[in-house]
Amino acid sequence: LHSTHCMVSTQLKETEEQEPPGIEEEQGIPGPSLIKEEPEDLFVSQVEEQLELKQEVDTLMAIPAYEENDHSEADLNNQQCFNVTENQEEKVNKHEEPTSSTAGESDLQNPQRKKRDRSVDTTESDEIYFCKECDKGFSQRSYLTKHMRTHTREKPFSCKECEKSFSQSSYLKTHMRTHTGEKPFSCEECEKSFGQKSHLTLHMRIHTGEKPYSCKECERSFTNIAYLRSHMTTHSGEKPFSCKECERSFSNVAYLKVHMRTHTGERPFSCQECDSSFSHKGSLIIHMRTHTGEKPFSCKECDARFGQMSNLKTHMKTHTQEKPFSCKECDASFGHTSSLKTHMRTHTGEKPFTCKECEKSFNQQSGLKSHMITHKGEKPFFCTECETSFRRVSNLKSHMRIHTGEKPFSCTECDRSFRHVSSLNVHMRDHTGEKPFPCEKCDASFSQACNLKKHMRSHTEKMHFSF
Repeated sequence: LHSTHCMVSTQLKETEEQEPPGIEEEQGIPGPSLIKEEPEDLFVSQVEEQLELKQEVDTLMAIPAYEENDHSEADLNNQQCFNVTENQEEKVNKHEEPTSSTAGESDLQNPQRKKRDRSVDTTESDEIYFCKECDKGFSQRSYLTKHMRTHTREKPFSCKECEKSFSQSSYLKTHMRTHTGEKPFSCEECEKSFGQKSHLTLHMRIHTGEKPYSCKECERSFTNIAYLRSHMTTHSGEKPFSCKECERSFSNVAYLKVHMRTHTGERPFSCQECDSSFSHKGSLIIHMRTHTGEKPFSCKECDARFGQMSNLKTHMKTHTQEKPFSCKECDASFGHTSSLKTHMRTHTGEKPFTCKECEKSFNQQSGLKSHMITHKGEKPFFCTECETSFRRVSNLKSHMRIHTGEKPFSCTECDRSFRHVSSLNVHMRDHTGEKPFPCEKCDASFSQACNLKKHMRSHTEKMHFSF
């Protein structure tokens, strides 16, 4: 077939050029949302872990603005074109009518072709326009014109607000919503709205629980085919997107884009309540919870609630007693890697947090914050039962047990219980026989520092009477 199109019939004139039917393409991987501003390794691992979580799709995983891609063009071709073999094209040109037996055999052998032939032959007056570069045929010349841009890479429709350009005016219209903020597609289950119908379709799967895309390697399933593709790289180990500034590589271009902000310093997501800004939308969403007080992650074992999933996971280790991070210098173990890092400073002597008012330094930021109150003289934490005030909220909590009578720290050796963990630690020495406070003047040792101080008076009194 040498011509760009073949005539099925000449009874109808060429239809006027119009926009193709609505195109809802599979979007690229949505841009990740970090649980919080942390090093890049932790960020990427958190994003990959959360891709399949339906409750986080519309919050920590922000769907990107519409961009033209191969999927959109593929969908255009599926809706507007017919893949026609050489034999089928000859039949269309020659108006050959197959015998009933031949047609039946052909239909049984290729039911998909039967469906296409039915769509082509339903109206004998239609025209089919074929592409010279490939075998695709189109019902209108305008569709062929738009299809040809996939070969020529022509993008005649440009955005006046930014430098992006598109091959179809419908793509430009959708893109303009990123500038105008228009979100015409609303969810009937909640108050969220979207700029594209495909984004609404993806969002609805949160409510329905639908995960139509399953991994053949494992049992995981996903709401979006893009999430499945990203997940498959965990099996293949493929990381085709490399950073030109460093040696890092990533399984998805979205991760690379976010990583590049560590080099450029770009923080495009700003808080409207304060001056904070963030490199990815997920961090902004989590930050906003400090203003709203929202704590969507609750513990099933107790009443504790958290603003971040990572904090809930850390908290859960208090129930499971899991402490997978061990110190190489001593026998201490911890439930979280950050706790181990802080502990290691007791061995190295590192004190990175320094007071600007004096020369004191601390191995934890919390220690510096508590110290700063001594300069201000503030006691911002007040007891609601009496007039006592405290510099630290932890001291207030301990004080409140005097009013409530709560003694949450129990001895495993006997029936005694205590208001403070320090009191329990001192009591345990009665069972273990430990006496960590020795006297420098004699061989006596004591389980408590206060008892050592009392003992030291006996030495000072003897010295006084000797004179």
